Amino acid sequence: MRLHELTHLTFGALVTQRLRSALTALGIAIGVFAVILLTAIGAGVQQFILAEFTQFGTHLIGVNPGKTTTMGGSVGVFGSTRPLTLDDAEALASLPEVVAVEPVVAGNAEVEGNDRARRTLIYGVGGHFPEVFSFTLAQGRFLPDDDPRAARAYAVLGSKLHHELFGEESALGARIRVGGQRYRVIGVMESKGQVLGMDLDDTVYIPVQKALELFNREGLMEVDLLYRAGADEAALVDGIKRRLSERHGRDDFTITTQQQMMDVLGSILDVVTFAVAALGGISLLVGAVGILTIMTIAVSERTAEIGLLRALGASQKQVLALFLAEATLLSLLGGLTGLCAGLALTGLVSWLVPALPVALSWPFIFAALGISAIIGLVAGVLPARHAARLDPVEALRAE
Repeated sequence: MRLHELTHLTFGALVTQRLRSALTALGIAIGVFAVILLTAIGAGVQQFILAEFTQFGTHLIGVNPGKTTTMGGSVGVFGSTRPLTLDDAEALASLPEVVAVEPVVAGNAEVEGNDRARRTLIYGVGGHFPEVFSFTLAQGRFLPDDDPRAARAYAVLGSKLHHELFGEESALGARIRVGGQRYRVIGVMESKGQVLGMDLDDTVYIPVQKALELFNREGLMEVDLLYRAGADEAALVDGIKRRLSERHGRDDFTITTQQQMMDVLGSILDVVTFAVAALGGISLLVGAVGILTIMTIAVSERTAEIGLLRALGASQKQVLALFLAEATLLSLLGGLTGLCAGLALTGLVSWLVPALPVALSWPFIFAALGISAIIGLVAGVLPARHAARLDPVEALRAE
């Protein structure tokens, strides 16, 4: 049996039973379609979240008070026997390769201005905040680099808070109250959007010492360091440990690099992407069962045809190849149909819902197509072997 004869018989068998072939291929198509769509959404979400974190820069190290416990949290958020202080932040600023150090205190308080009031997030920061976290100003200027212990009562508004209090009017030079204390507005930030549900535009920035007094805190919530690109991060972390251990007399703080956070986040999102791909894999498994069932039925229905082929000189290997080719072709047709449908719907979703992050994951797509072909081959083995082993005489009698 020549190749073109095998191809002709294979396509002829599929075309003869068009509805059955289409339904069989549909199971594989749905599986590939599900893998493409789900992994596209999963990969898109992964890229979106990673972009949200990297928008604050890529050379950051955070220091929190308290040693991380086995439960994974820093006890320093709720209090520490030796809190991080402004003196600690100043000591870290003198480390080599450190560009800027930013002490941070955060809390909620009522903000009043222009005869309006709302409760919002308050950040107590220093003058290097825009540089450290890659923020930009829309109007005015940021907090001056004053002595943090004698900082002037200046405030910088987030873009949303500015709109809520002053509308389209300029807020520069206006007086506001933050937690009952008077401040003069000297700047308005560019919109930064939301990160993990926290609105960075609905905020007000005040000097860190003023925030410590406002929230009655003894120490800082965090100290963030911006270091030079190309610096040895591990060496810098060791330097931070030595400097703070000398000052505190013990290791009672937690250092977290941005790369550590990205690695943990990336591993979690990889698991999520794999999980959604596995859901599509279940559909592929169902498609394999469908191919096995249909090919088994086809063998029983075409027993006489198989006997005729054997009587005309077709070998067992040729009959085996014929049925394996049918099963593989069915799965490939289903896979290609699912691929086209998945790509089309992914593009449609991206166009209709721009806010929904969608990114095609080509390794998963090629894997789904390859698996679909393998599924057809494996699912067709048992029926094909059964067909090849039929006795020609007995098969002809089935007519």
